[in-house]
Amino acid sequence: MTSYLILALQVVVALGLLNVWLLRPMKATRFRGGQAQTLKEEFAAYGLPEFAFYLVGALKILCALLLIGGIWLSYVVQPAALLVLILMLGALAMHIKVKDPILKSLPAFSMLAMSLALILML
Repeated sequence: MTSYLILALQVVVALGLLNVWLLRPMKATRFRGGQAQTLKEEFAAYGLPEFAFYLVGALKILCALLLIGGIWLSYVVQPAALLVLILMLGALAMHIKVKDPILKSLPAFSMLAMSLALILML
């Protein structure tokens, strides 16, 4: 049972990251920080330099791929989940920085919680 839950968490976190960074970066959502309409605008709203957008994006896509690869190579799951957890702590800090309502932080908090669960279950 536990192994199915771990697998489900890996897939949900991975697909969530890929959805945000590959399918919806140019789409407005109610979860974007500040008044941003796109992912790149969101990073600007946080006062982050442009390279941070590319660095964080690359790290999150890498983590997603590692989590999917972890289906076959289990040793990559924990480091990938730890990096996602750290990145989500940063995302939460940015939402706090711009005084976003709590609703905007829910996706980051959910990803953080699922990543923590993965780490603790492995």
